[in-house]
Amino acid sequence: MKSIRSNQENIQRARRTPAVSRPASGAPNTTSRAPNTAAAPPDRKPRRSRHRLTSAQIIIFGFIGLILIGTLLLMLPFAKAGEGCATWEEALFTATSASCVTGLILQDTATYWSGFGQAVILCLIQIGGMGVVTMGILIMVFTGKKVGLMQRSTMSDAISAHGVGGIIRLTRFAVFTTLIIEGIGALLLAPAFCLDFGFKGIWYGVFHSISAFCNAGFDLMGVREKFSSLCSYASNPYVVPILCLLIIIGGLSFMTWSDFKANRWHFKRYSLQTKLILTTTGLLLAIPFLIYFIDLKELPLGTRFLAALFQAVTPRTAGFNTVDLRMLSEPSQFLMIILMLTGGAPGSTAGGLKVTTLAVVILTMLSVFGRRSDANAFGRRLEDETIKNAAAILTMYLTLFAATGCLISAVEHLPLLDCLFETASALGTAGLTLGITQSLSRFSHLILIALMYIGRVGGLTLIYAATSDSRVSSRLTKEKVSVG
Repeated sequence: MKSIRSNQENIQRARRTPAVSRPASGAPNTTSRAPNTAAAPPDRKPRRSRHRLTSAQIIIFGFIGLILIGTLLLMLPFAKAGEGCATWEEALFTATSASCVTGLILQDTATYWSGFGQAVILCLIQIGGMGVVTMGILIMVFTGKKVGLMQRSTMSDAISAHGVGGIIRLTRFAVFTTLIIEGIGALLLAPAFCLDFGFKGIWYGVFHSISAFCNAGFDLMGVREKFSSLCSYASNPYVVPILCLLIIIGGLSFMTWSDFKANRWHFKRYSLQTKLILTTTGLLLAIPFLIYFIDLKELPLGTRFLAALFQAVTPRTAGFNTVDLRMLSEPSQFLMIILMLTGGAPGSTAGGLKVTTLAVVILTMLSVFGRRSDANAFGRRLEDETIKNAAAILTMYLTLFAATGCLISAVEHLPLLDCLFETASALGTAGLTLGITQSLSRFSHLILIALMYIGRVGGLTLIYAATSDSRVSSRLTKEKVSVG
């Protein structure tokens, strides 16, 4: 999120710089010689400076608006299957979970919500996954409105781009690529679902393709068994790989797609960020797969392979599961907590503290162990500001995760691991649960709502939105402090 401050500084600097008029060629320059004898009219009032929202404020208010609209729509009588309306708590929790692409639910999506309610949830998932700012910029482009520097800066911050250059072209590429991948996913999933659900399988294919790509974790399999997620497809060698690919591609970020489009398979030409994303993602898929493959030894070999693969992919904030997570050992559940907190790539549909944050922290740790002055990766040196941001984000996430987990455990009188799993799922916008979400009190539900929101917009975004952008130019005297 360091680009939020840098982009904002450029905009403010441009506003503060006065325009200087230059004489035409050959004309004498009398501007500096003419005395300033004209006085300002006595009745002219000084202009009031208009307060403009910063990029961070636009992002956080955009998601708040999306959540409130979704809440109101889900409270309509025809949004709920059967008689009556959804309560404000159910509507707010579901709208937040969908807008923040989390997947935690209080009521089963397939049986509690009507077709209209499911469509609202899917729209919230799509907008929340792509980003409110992305959709806003796209509407401006299609309607022919001018996209100014402020909008370009906000879009750059929203997708974690390194500058505003070419941001409109990148937005078009991201939206069209998203729709194409989701469309292909829906076409591939629809035949499998049509075999089980008939003509309704087309809707199931569209819903699960978008939900998987946006790493949302909402499903419609409750028609078989409520809150069962995708357990009925645990041994399906066709559906599981498709969903895994959709989840992984959605979690790689728009910038990574753009890098791949420009450089294809030439890994050396990729940017440092893309290299870190791909390398860290590969490790976070391979290592958990081996651990879960060992842990799920009760399953048949084929099902065991698919289940281990899916459980290694889905904690990266996707929210689906093909096995009962309570059958995993405690070490495997704790590993899933780490994966949920880590999440996907910056600027992607995934949440979490991001794989690049984890990579930067580990690289910094290795540089300290090696007594090197800089943290390096792939022949490049990491900036000091990047390291400070990574340390701040990691500390913030761990503090929120641990503090809220302990609070819910104390209030609800539930095992600490179960509550930590729940808060990690909400903060990492993963949507996985050990089965306690529905039984929690309203107080705990409000905590989870806040965590889902923070996890989606980003902790630094909230801090930058609440604080001023003024900096002190002077620096204080250094003094050493012993650590460790």
